[in-house]
Amino acid sequence: MAVIDLNADVGEWDLAPPPVETRLIPLISSANVACGFHAGNEYSMAATVEFAASHGAAVGAHPSLDDRANFGRRERLISATAAFDLVSRQIDTLARIAAAHGISLRHVKPHGALYNMASRDHMLAEAVARAVASFDRTLVLFGASGSELIGAGQRAGLRTVSEVFADRAYRADGSLAPRTEPDAIIDDPDVVSRQVLRMLREHQVVSVEGVVLAVSAETICVHGDTEGAARIAARIRETLDAAGIDVSAPL
Repeated sequence: MAVIDLNADVGEWDLAPPPVETRLIPLISSANVACGFHAGNEYSMAATVEFAASHGAAVGAHPSLDDRANFGRRERLISATAAFDLVSRQIDTLARIAAAHGISLRHVKPHGALYNMASRDHMLAEAVARAVASFDRTLVLFGASGSELIGAGQRAGLRTVSEVFADRAYRADGSLAPRTEPDAIIDDPDVVSRQVLRMLREHQVVSVEGVVLAVSAETICVHGDTEGAARIAARIRETLDAAGIDVSAPL
């Protein structure tokens, strides 16, 4: 049976998890936990890793730029040295909290602007990959299909997993359409399911400009803050099951 990972960005809260998250996490196989720099705190980290692990999801770090005001989604200049330090500190914090609950980290996926910048910037990608490898070479690095981050992870000796997005529209250059643009976020479960199946079966996705892009899909992301995220994830699971595709975290 074919296998695919289904991941979501979670733990992006401070006081209590939103109801959608408690419905979403049981449906995913990998949980990317916010590390406090764009959202979350030590309480949310502890609660999220425990809840994710209790539902069989692999727990990973979701480090970002130090920018809570913009939810880590606004790009800004950052040196490779600073990026290495930011990522290292966030992985270390989450790993310490997870270990206190008997849980080991399995992967790292950068968040927001850091993810997008490292996807195209060679030096930033190398810094992120070095931070992960310096902390633990057994950690899996998630990165956008065909991105600089995937190449940097492989050069650092890490296992990499190529990511595609179920609930986002793509541009012709392979980047995600900015959230400020109309139709950048896909919240129709039927449209999402069709996009997912095409990415898995044909290794293609169609951009907003109508360009057919080649993609490598090893993990599928559903954003926790997309409207109806749990409903979308449930539909994806139904679609994958009907297609004979199992959902499991990378081994």
